[in-house]
Amino acid sequence: MPNVVQFAALQGMTRLSVNINKIATLRNSRGGNMPDVVKAALDCERFGAEGITVHPRPDERHIRYSDVRALRPVLSTEMNIEGNPIPAFVDLVLEVVPAQVTLVPDAADAITSNAGWDTVKNRAFLTEICSVFRKKGIRTSIFIDPKPEMAEGAALCGCDRVELFTEAYAKGYGHDREKAIAPYAETAEMARKCGLGLNAGHDLNLENLEYYIRRIPYTDEVSIGHAIICDALYMGLEKTVQAYLKKIRIL
Repeated sequence: MPNVVQFAALQGMTRLSVNINKIATLRNSRGGNMPDVVKAALDCERFGAEGITVHPRPDERHIRYSDVRALRPVLSTEMNIEGNPIPAFVDLVLEVVPAQVTLVPDAADAITSNAGWDTVKNRAFLTEICSVFRKKGIRTSIFIDPKPEMAEGAALCGCDRVELFTEAYAKGYGHDREKAIAPYAETAEMARKCGLGLNAGHDLNLENLEYYIRRIPYTDEVSIGHAIICDALYMGLEKTVQAYLKKIRIL
């Protein structure tokens, strides 16, 4: 019998990758190893998550490089490492060889991701970085804003997927969800036309996730962290992960 990840792949379902950065933030606020980041990741897998996302930043204010090294050999699902491809980050990714690396143009002092790449202006740089990871057999995704030309530009950089930065969708969902989703659907179609896989992430939650998947059903993966940890305060981690899985298992 196929496991949940294999079943999702066979059915073309969207996968849920849980971003565990906020768990590391809580640990770092007190020192020590409580909560245990590795245990939390393994629990997320046990509860049904089909991937684990980490986003180490240079100041290691949440996920540390040592966490990435500790997680890689014990995870049974896909590891996705997000980050700005500065030399130290590139070296880390090449060392641990995750299933996927997501390139995010974060400034060193960014509180959270706040923009996608301009894949036209940064084509030469992104092409070089994608080539480096491709030689290692690492699937590469480029974080972009919902603009069709950015998806087209990403394809020219040689990546495998794009991740749509969904903050604007989340902010607009409560006012006019059709207007909010429109640029994402258009950009997703361009990505598909260019032969790219499609991920999504940032501010997706239990309120807005199902509509997003219904409108863009060929989304390969959603990466969600902050909302999952917030919901888990009230629902518990197991019920929360399963609630999110239900939102993407609607087709």
